[in-house]
Amino acid sequence: MATSLPMTSAVQPTNQPLPFHALPGLPATTRLTRVSLAFIERRLNLYLRFGHPVQRLRQDRWRDCAFFPPGARLARVRCETGEGGAVRLQLLVLQACRRTENMQRIPGVEPGAALLLHAEGQRQVHAVLSQVDAVETLGIDPADVSPAYWRTLHRRLDTGMALPAYTTGQHAAWLVGRVLS
Repeated sequence: MATSLPMTSAVQPTNQPLPFHALPGLPATTRLTRVSLAFIERRLNLYLRFGHPVQRLRQDRWRDCAFFPPGARLARVRCETGEGGAVRLQLLVLQACRRTENMQRIPGVEPGAALLLHAEGQRQVHAVLSQVDAVETLGIDPADVSPAYWRTLHRRLDTGMALPAYTTGQHAAWLVGRVLS
C-alpha cells in the first residue's frame, strides 16, 4: 500500500515584495512583473522589441531580467536557432497585471501577464514586426498602443485576414478614453 507524502514546496509564497520592488515613484507594495531575457550566441535570443522596464537586473553574461509595473505593455521576441538556421520564432505582446487581475502563466514571465498577441512562425512574426514599425513611423510608442489593437491583430493572425493599420485617430481615441475612465 502506497503512503501519501506530505506536499511541500521549495518556495513558500509570501505577500512581502522583494527588495528590488521598492523603486522610486512606486508604492513599496507594488508587485512587478519579471520578464526573463537571454542571449546564447547561435542558439537563443530572447529579447524585448518594445516596452519600458522600470528596472533591469543582469543575472550573468547570458541572462537578465526586466521588471514592469502593472498596466505596462511589452513585446518579447524569442528566436531559437539550430544548425540548420531558425527553428522557432515567436512574438508575444503582453500586459503586466495587478495581483487581482486575471493573468496567464507564460514561461519566463513571473507571476504571469495578460496575453494580448501571440505570433508564431516567421510569417506571422514578420507581419507583426512590420505593424510595430508602422506604429513607430507614426511617432507613437508601441508600448502606448491600445490593448484592443493588439488583440485585433491576434485575431486577424489566427484567421489569416489582412492586418489593420493603427492610426493616429485610433490612438487619440484610446488616450481620451484612458483619461475619462
